[in-house]
Amino acid sequence: MKFLHISDVHLGCTRYHLPESPRDFFDAWLDVLQKHAIGEKVDFVIMCGDFFHKRSVPPETMNYAVAGLQLLKDAGVPVVTIEGNHDQKHSDSDYSWLRSLANWNLLHLLEPTNEECRIVYQPWDAEYGKGGFIDIGRARIFGSHWYGASANWAIPMLTEAIRENRREGAFHILMLHTDVEGHQTHPLPAISVAALKELKSVTEYVGLGHTHMHYEIENWAFNPGSIEVTNISEFRETRGAFVVEVDDENNVTARHTQDYRQRPFQRLRFEVDGIADAHEITERVLEKVRNEARAAEDGQPEPIIEITLAGRLGLPNSLLETQKMREETQKLTGALHVRIKNHTTPVEYAVAEDVAEDASREIVERRVIEDLVVRDNRFKLKSEQIARLIVGVKRQALSDEPPEKIADLIAQEI
Repeated sequence: MKFLHISDVHLGCTRYHLPESPRDFFDAWLDVLQKHAIGEKVDFVIMCGDFFHKRSVPPETMNYAVAGLQLLKDAGVPVVTIEGNHDQKHSDSDYSWLRSLANWNLLHLLEPTNEECRIVYQPWDAEYGKGGFIDIGRARIFGSHWYGASANWAIPMLTEAIRENRREGAFHILMLHTDVEGHQTHPLPAISVAALKELKSVTEYVGLGHTHMHYEIENWAFNPGSIEVTNISEFRETRGAFVVEVDDENNVTARHTQDYRQRPFQRLRFEVDGIADAHEITERVLEKVRNEARAAEDGQPEPIIEITLAGRLGLPNSLLETQKMREETQKLTGALHVRIKNHTTPVEYAVAEDVAEDASREIVERRVIEDLVVRDNRFKLKSEQIARLIVGVKRQALSDEPPEKIADLIAQEI
């Protein structure tokens, strides 16, 4: 028996509001299906939640969904799925889009029912397109809901419900959309490993989703990670799909693969400390781009590059040539998109930190101004003179001196 395990396809994701993004997620998903479902002749595909990126699905995204699912249907490969937190129905409707796709016979959406504080499984009913578990060959596949913060509470009930519906000689799979403690990239809460292992007594394979990075637990619980990067913060994480083979003794061999079309990402970081000129910052950033940035390759998707400026900035933010950095980086690399993120410490912060608490107003005022001035490297050698000038101009203005007299003071000091 062989099957493909994927999760977090996130069809319709508009990453960075780029018009190419929805197509990226479709291309990645379609390539996975062609190479590793149809190409490797699997018996079925399981998708463990977050097939869509939003509950409200745009028409173009639905076209993508139907195209891929129809491809599998034409190849005779059934698709079994559960709802993730992104797939759930709106509160004023009985239907999610996954339920509609199940009604159109394009996939099997597995949903247990809740009866008197118990989880109850019913077998898949092909006529009505509903059920909590389904048999495909030797596999008996169980679904679950998105439990969120209640996942630890739900595990004992899932364990008991599966135990009541095991089949002699079957390979039992549970599909579960949740974070697992120690492996999550989302904020808490997450299901504990101890709670998850309760399921080991009733399953041979737990197919996980929700966390966008790949991990495995004891060759029994598997999380493939997302198909594509939904945010550049995930770009270093390993993600992909599992091609799983099961022998006659139910021994599992799961191969994780990233061999499919994906948009490349890269993050570069540049420290601005000690650079007095905005143009010099630009030139040194571009030098780093020339030496380290990932350039576009023929036949492959163009990269998305993010450049973070960090450190203490010795000049006003407004002087940074961010547009030039962005445009020149695109020319040098052929990138689809370049983001410049300014995480420098502004010159306006951290002033007069070492002034005594009992210092006079005049001293505090002078030190605040000096510290503001000294952070602009153009004037740091004249900080006392500039501070004296600013204080003098302020006092003249407050004394209603005529503008001509104030201009004379400025001219004399300069």
